[in-house]
Amino acid sequence: MSDDTLHAEFDRRAAAVEPQVVAWRHHLHQHPELSNREVETARLIADHLTSLGLDEVRTGISGHGVVGVLRGGLPGDRVVALRADIDALPVEEDSGESFASTVVDHDYPGGPFPVSHACGHDGHTAMLLGAATVLAGVRERLPGTVLFVFQPAEEGAPAGESSGAKQMITEGACADPVPTMAFGMHLGPLPTGYVGYRVGNQFGASSMVRIELTGRQVHGSTPWMGVDPMPAAGAILVGIGQLYRQVPAFDPVTVTIGHVEDVGRFNIVPGRVTLWGTIRCTVEKDMGDVRKRLATLAEQTAAAYHCSAEVEYLQDVPAVHNREEWLDAVLPVVERVVGAGRTFRTPPTLGYDDVSEFVNAYGGAYLMLGAQDGELDEDGTPVPTPGGRGLVPNHSPRFYLDDAALVQGVRLHCHVAHGHLAGTVAPTE
Repeated sequence: MSDDTLHAEFDRRAAAVEPQVVAWRHHLHQHPELSNREVETARLIADHLTSLGLDEVRTGISGHGVVGVLRGGLPGDRVVALRADIDALPVEEDSGESFASTVVDHDYPGGPFPVSHACGHDGHTAMLLGAATVLAGVRERLPGTVLFVFQPAEEGAPAGESSGAKQMITEGACADPVPTMAFGMHLGPLPTGYVGYRVGNQFGASSMVRIELTGRQVHGSTPWMGVDPMPAAGAILVGIGQLYRQVPAFDPVTVTIGHVEDVGRFNIVPGRVTLWGTIRCTVEKDMGDVRKRLATLAEQTAAAYHCSAEVEYLQDVPAVHNREEWLDAVLPVVERVVGAGRTFRTPPTLGYDDVSEFVNAYGGAYLMLGAQDGELDEDGTPVPTPGGRGLVPNHSPRFYLDDAALVQGVRLHCHVAHGHLAGTVAPTE
């Protein structure tokens, strides 16, 4: 069987499995699970991989991670790791879909939280299950090994817990055999049928921040008898807006406080207030400077209000860095699948994705796969299709996916995987 014949077989099998891929995605969408709680999602994945007769299905990695191992029937030393993230978000859904989530997690730390797949991980999981189905059906024609890596907690485990890509690697998810390439895609607000890419940092570096302000609790009728940390919290929130003026403006950074937590009551001055947030940097080397400036702001502002501040940085995620030589190798295959002129360069983003741990460790690439109503204007900029649902950002309650994009994702996984195993998708030595 020639490569062209095998490529046609990939496409035929992908079309055949498309209804099941859509069904998986709808099921996962209706039954989302938060980071480190992906019990039923992992069970569905492991059950299907087992049914395919893979050489090995590993479970319980970094919590609820699953890895399927498919050894091809032809000689080959290359190993490609195809990765999908499987967790959902604490976001209340407002997509209008008939299969929208109504799940509420009452036990999650800090909850209860409404839960939804507002970032497309349901689609990522379904696409990789579809790719596993296709590739397992032609295993005798594969010269090497494919690892299907289903990763938990991409959105970040609760503070005090651990999981995610880095821990999967530490626990040996990809130790036997070791990948010679990692590949994945993120569905998002780009036109269906298009693939976005960026040479350099596709996604930014990220760090969770925790700022604990300590004062002295007292009744609200006698604030002078205690020390109120609330004004210090407010001043820090305002002061964060000045951090952007203290670092070069040419490479974007952002500091966002998304959650304020206290232990008081409407008529009690709290003794402690905790600010939870995130730092994002398009250029990773800026992270240390921003951290230092934020800590100085928090500590000195707290002191001005006679409080104390403890600043802690958690869950560091490196930038997703696409090396030019890897994109040069991958893009011809991508264009063969989606069509000439349907790939385009995307601008920098301050979103993060810990797939960076896999790409950094093993080489490879990470792409953006369009899955919404849109088109490219004459400047190559994505714009909404008139009368369509628009281009809705990830993590929005209104985030949605076009199911028609899923089969394209299945095909991309299969074609890129085979290209690497066959030696055509790899940097020039």
